[in-house]
Amino acid sequence: MELIIQLASWNIYPVFTFLKKNSSSQFNVLIDIIVYDMPQNKERFIIVYNLLSVHFNKRIFIVTKINELLPLISINSLFLASNWIEREIWDLFGILFLLNKDLRRILTAYGFEFHPLRKDFPLIGFFETIYDDTQKSVVNKTLVGLTQEYRTFKLNFKTNY
Repeated sequence: MELIIQLASWNIYPVFTFLKKNSSSQFNVLIDIIVYDMPQNKERFIIVYNLLSVHFNKRIFIVTKINELLPLISINSLFLASNWIEREIWDLFGILFLLNKDLRRILTAYGFEFHPLRKDFPLIGFFETIYDDTQKSVVNKTLVGLTQEYRTFKLNFKTNY
């Protein structure tokens, strides 16, 4: 049985400090940080921290919700493994982690301005760059068309949760 705790974002650091350092919990391994993007919600990002207590062989999931403007406190000083994960989350979702000294792009180019795992990320771009034989130069076309028709799929399957 796993424990699931939902917290306000400003309570993350003190709760993590307690969970790691208290002798009755000893959650000293950060397994993963998972992010869900739900742009229809007021607090669009759901962040799930997965911690493990090796001593007690227990897991705990800490859940918090934030919007795109609110930063999170970094837990890098408690769990060194969080540095890489926080950098990925910053790069792909644009969630800012305060007190992380190494917050830079890790999977996209340094000059890239967007965050590709956000649900509002444009799929076809804003312009298309082509070489025009008539002008003998590279031209930006503003109309980008899809090569195939956009389709929506309706899948009918049931889950148990």
